[in-house]
Amino acid sequence: MRNMRDVTFSELGRLDAGAQAAEDTFQMDEDAFRVFYDRTARPVWAYLSRMTGEARLADDLLQEAYYRFLRARVTHESDAHRRNYLFRIATNLVRDEHRRPRVVSAPIADGEGVEHADPRSADAAAAAVRRMDLGRAMTHLKPRERDLLWLAYAQGSSHQEIADTLGLKRSSIKLLLFRARRRLAGLLHEGGR
Repeated sequence: MRNMRDVTFSELGRLDAGAQAAEDTFQMDEDAFRVFYDRTARPVWAYLSRMTGEARLADDLLQEAYYRFLRARVTHESDAHRRNYLFRIATNLVRDEHRRPRVVSAPIADGEGVEHADPRSADAAAAAVRRMDLGRAMTHLKPRERDLLWLAYAQGSSHQEIADTLGLKRSSIKLLLFRARRRLAGLLHEGGR
C-alpha cells in the first residue's frame, strides 16, 4: 500500500477531478432529493417487494434504483415524469433479477398485515386466506402481468403512467390489463377448487 507522501500532486489532481466528475453526475441537489425520496420510497419499495417476494431484496433494489436514478443524465419534465422514470428503473431491476438463475424459490408472504386484525375473527381468517391465495396466484403470473396489475391497482397509476413505466404503448395497456386480470381470476378460481 502506498503512503500518502508517495502521491504526487498530479495524481492528487486527477483524484480530485474524478471525485468532482462523480459529484457532477447527480442531477438533483440534496434537499430536492430528500423531498422526492420521502414521496416515492414507500411506494417503490412496496412495488419491489411485491414483484420480488422478498423484503431484503426489495431493500437492495430500492437502493440500486435510487442510485441509478441519481446517476442518470436525464432531464425530467415534471415530478410525474421523474416518478415514472424511477419506477421504470425499478421495473428493469426486477426483470434483471428474474433473469438470474435461482437455487431457492422466493417464499410466499403469508398473512401480511394480519397482526392488526383480531386473529379469532372469522373475517380476519378469511382475509388472510384470500391474501395467501392472491400471493400464490401472483407468483404464477408473468412478470409483466404482475407489473401491470400492481401498478394499476396497488399504486393507482393511470394507463399513461403504466405505459411510461413499463415502456409500452398507452393504447395496449387496457387490453394487457384485461388479459392479466382474466389470467389472475383463472388462477384464483383454480386455487379455490
